[in-house]
Amino acid sequence: MLHFSFKHLINKVRGGVVSPLTLSGIGVLGMNARNINYIARYNDREKFPIVDDKLNTKRAAKRAGIPVPELIEAFEAPASRKRVMEVIDPLWKFVIKPARGSGGKGILVIAGRDGDKYKKISGSDIEALDILRHVNNIHSGLYSLGGKPDRVMVEALVDFDPVFQNYSFEGVPDIRVIVFRGFPVMAMLRCSTHDSDGKANLHQGAVGVGVDLATGKSCHAVQRGLRINRHPDTEVHFDKLKVPGWYDLVRLAASCYEMTGLGYLGCDIVLDRERGPLLLEANARPGLAIQVANGVGLRNRLRFIEGLDEETLEKNVDERVAFSMREFAADKAL
Repeated sequence: MLHFSFKHLINKVRGGVVSPLTLSGIGVLGMNARNINYIARYNDREKFPIVDDKLNTKRAAKRAGIPVPELIEAFEAPASRKRVMEVIDPLWKFVIKPARGSGGKGILVIAGRDGDKYKKISGSDIEALDILRHVNNIHSGLYSLGGKPDRVMVEALVDFDPVFQNYSFEGVPDIRVIVFRGFPVMAMLRCSTHDSDGKANLHQGAVGVGVDLATGKSCHAVQRGLRINRHPDTEVHFDKLKVPGWYDLVRLAASCYEMTGLGYLGCDIVLDRERGPLLLEANARPGLAIQVANGVGLRNRLRFIEGLDEETLEKNVDERVAFSMREFAADKAL
């Protein structure tokens, strides 16, 4: 396998001498190549609204039979204070998010109540006035792409699978799967930390754990670009981590190809204790940090799929999943 030599590369980065040729030589996909060769080529811009708006994604997923977290309410226009309180007052746990937010911005997770106070998943308290202010900020476009007025979604909080209890801190972990032309090509688990404020966002300090497509087992873990062996808060080692129900999860991601019509996309999935894998969102411009989390470049895998014959490209979902699990297993050289 074309693993990064992290120690070697980190030393070069610190010395400021890493060249694009070096990165290309180990199969790293750069942003320009991603934008030009894959997003622009394989993603029809007319289909972007399906994934750029989480409410649209949820509705498309339900039509396609893909499970998603329960939508409690959607405020498509600025709602009165009374209306917002009518919705959240009976709720013990819930999530408020912008429909067009990105990078985890604007997501407020409420994990409990204490009288008139609401408890964030980090354990800190906020009041109803803070929630109302947050809802107004979402509607005004504070977190949306381009700063345009947005819609507010209130969702049920996922009862995440306890297998991840010691691998994520103050937040719900999710799994990102990159799907190219319907074939899953790479996956990672994103584990929240104290530094990331309970959000599964690598740029904010979450841990990225590369996951073997064949088995669902962890194969590599990084935080802020540096390799680690255990969670910084819980100190649990990642080497024993295995995602349960892995086939069903990867199959869900592969099904998003038909749902969205996008050739290159990232699918963010959570594992619910009772319902299994649920699609959180899909992304037409998935980031490239998944390569660092896996210690493997994307470029060779994408080119491998591009080289397939038409008969192989027309495989159904289950055939595509089986193909990817076989060809992109951690113990293979691609």
